[in-house]
Amino acid sequence: MILAAATNESLAQMSNTLIYSSMAVYTLAFLAYIAEWVFGSRSKVGRTAAALTADSAANGAAKGAAPAVQVRNGGSTAVLERPQVVTRSGAGARDVPDGPGAAGGTVKGDLYGRIAVSLTSLAFLIEAAGVVTRALSVQRAPWGNMYEFSITFSTVAVGAFLGFMLARKDVRWMGLPLVTTVLLDLGVATTWLYTDSDQLVPALHSYWLWIHVSTAIFCGAVFYIGATATLLYLFRDSYENKLANGGNPGSFARSVLERLPAAASLDKFAYRVNAAVFPLWTFTIIAGAIWAGDAWGRYWGWDAKEVWSFITWVGYAAYLHARATAGWKGRKAAYIALIAFGCFLFNYYGVNIFVSSKHSYAGV
Repeated sequence: MILAAATNESLAQMSNTLIYSSMAVYTLAFLAYIAEWVFGSRSKVGRTAAALTADSAANGAAKGAAPAVQVRNGGSTAVLERPQVVTRSGAGARDVPDGPGAAGGTVKGDLYGRIAVSLTSLAFLIEAAGVVTRALSVQRAPWGNMYEFSITFSTVAVGAFLGFMLARKDVRWMGLPLVTTVLLDLGVATTWLYTDSDQLVPALHSYWLWIHVSTAIFCGAVFYIGATATLLYLFRDSYENKLANGGNPGSFARSVLERLPAAASLDKFAYRVNAAVFPLWTFTIIAGAIWAGDAWGRYWGWDAKEVWSFITWVGYAAYLHARATAGWKGRKAAYIALIAFGCFLFNYYGVNIFVSSKHSYAGV
């Protein structure tokens, strides 16, 4: 028999204060990221345009070259072949350099970028402290309802971003969309999803809560990073295509998209992130089935949460397969990845709020 521990109201209140404090610091980080992009846009970069213009000129020169000619020298004939034109196609086929990041190479922009990352790190530590004190207030895992899942999810997402930064990966371009969505997530959590710190329903009293839900949170956070990179890839790829076809993008698109990594780099980053976490998502579903067997006496019952978890798995499996299939790389595969992440979001928000199921522990 599991005895429920009393709620420590002082720790619960401290957790709420820390979460609101992290939101304030995230807001400052958001403003610093905006300043980074604004000051960075004051210098014209044009590396992508220059590369594509030079490439287009080279191809044009090759296309306009004279056909093969014969040169007679005495009794022999030498044939001068027309230069071959290499046609590039598919995602990442263009030889385009990565943008220099959001700062655009300016000293002031880079300064604001460093301030933004520092504020993001501080907000992460404050939010993580809020999650920990929430757990200590009831002496259990801090993801027993939608509010707790949301604050833990955003903490892990920011932690993954900072982890890439510590690994010296150039992902500062992700800072602005990340902090924006984290603020939205925390705003929804504190406004509509908030639940008082309390004990769990009996079905959740299991060590599988630590295993199954924690892996689901981690997978969702990493899938979010992959989805962000995928979305930015689509914008950057359209930008490169427009330049390659002689188009003239607007000044806003040029100042922002020019500083992102090349479409090929974004596409590769998104693929590696999604591929790396996909096996863990598979384990998450298996762990949930084992827990269902312990709690409800069956491993699979076509419950809404189970079904949409499997649909999400199928979506990412289709994406990984598409990446290895001729004709489906690039934008087509990217659309599948975004649909798969949309299934994950519906599995969390849609199923928990709008669908009645055995997983209705949201507390909304």
